[in-house]
Amino acid sequence: MTAQPLGLPWSANATRGADGAVRVAGVHVRDLAAQQGTPAYVLDEADFRARARDLRGAFERAFGEIGAGVDVYYAGKAFLSVAVARWAHEEGLRVDTSTGGELAVALRAGVPGEHLGLHGNNKSDAEIARALEAGVGRIIVDSFGEIERVGAAVRARGAGAPPAPVMVRVTTGVHAGGHEYISTAHEDQKFGLSVAARTGGDDPVSPAMAALEEILRRPELRLLGIHSHIGSQILDPAGFAVAAASVLGLRADLAARTGYLVPEVDLGGGFGIAYLPGEVPLDTGRIATEIAAAVDSACAALGTPVPRLSFEPGRAVVGPTTLTLYTVGTVKPVRLDDGSERLYVSVDGGMSDNIRPALYGAHYHAAVVSRTGSADTVLARVVGKHCESGDIVVHQVQLPADVAPGDLLAVAATGAYGRSMASNYNHVPRPPVVAVADGATRVLVRRETEDDLLALDLG
Repeated sequence: MTAQPLGLPWSANATRGADGAVRVAGVHVRDLAAQQGTPAYVLDEADFRARARDLRGAFERAFGEIGAGVDVYYAGKAFLSVAVARWAHEEGLRVDTSTGGELAVALRAGVPGEHLGLHGNNKSDAEIARALEAGVGRIIVDSFGEIERVGAAVRARGAGAPPAPVMVRVTTGVHAGGHEYISTAHEDQKFGLSVAARTGGDDPVSPAMAALEEILRRPELRLLGIHSHIGSQILDPAGFAVAAASVLGLRADLAARTGYLVPEVDLGGGFGIAYLPGEVPLDTGRIATEIAAAVDSACAALGTPVPRLSFEPGRAVVGPTTLTLYTVGTVKPVRLDDGSERLYVSVDGGMSDNIRPALYGAHYHAAVVSRTGSADTVLARVVGKHCESGDIVVHQVQLPADVAPGDLLAVAATGAYGRSMASNYNHVPRPPVVAVADGATRVLVRRETEDDLLALDLG
């Protein structure tokens, strides 16, 4: 019997052999555990690269058909390391950063400054200065105060300094995504400037319009475009069409008021992936084609040419490429109120390496990956080792009835936000990120040690 692909939600090169054990890109999970220990994030490099190429190709084809250029930025907040930033760049993606730390990683990877963007609702003066020094292709401003601060940073560079290329992040009122905390275009939240609300005065305009006009009055700033991001883990592209119409309408109104038609519009990212068996991820070709059609239609109705578009997928590139490998410890049956039983399976990680189930109620899928398990399955909950009852990794999953201490258990689709949001809660060192490709392993981010933790404690 040849190895069989695991299918969704696992990475493209994860297979299960006749012995019941899983291999990722030809690397046996038992070898991974022996070499790197557990827990560990295991990243399928070929899958990452293929997803980056597919996204770029889909958007280039779709927008090429309507005569528009397009750039695809990898959203580094999902997961960023020097190697991953380099892979994204090598596959034709630009890189979006949201902090000075992410910017430093992308620059260390050799990504050219003009292929970088800097986000953030509260950028420090140091982060702004670093971005200008690196020659980033765009700074997405998020408030009137930030417009002034970016302008001041340009002036501080001297008379010959080029103007800073900026975009204004706007909120369109479109509410999309899997949880309130990751839906980012409704009004009552920290990001962006409203398209809908109105300022006072003799010529009331929206905060978004006022910001755009303020930038046009400043010679130290160059208005590159308008930015919108409506949420994350979006599985229906309809929200993008509504947001596009709103942003393109704002663009046309600005041109009517000032004569300036911004050359670029960014519609963000947030494309959803499969986390559980049976879930259907957002189809790359479909979303690219439908957004392109919506942009083309809106511009035709407004009588404006189609701008250059940009998008910022992160989860859709890295999320499915990674599994987290754990070793099972305590296994304990618990009687529920209705008389049924749930098996609590404790692993050697938990909320310190994947906070999303506790933070968002996010759902994941798990499997025993080191052997063939019992044909009978039981209702199980995978939990971590932390001193919290909410330390749940997988809320509900069917696992082999004979799952036992020492088994290797993997959780699928942990590439996005697993390592990025990891912590040292309970002084647990963070796991390594191990890339696998063509039967070989390479450590991208080493495992933290107790010495690392103690080195920060000055006593």
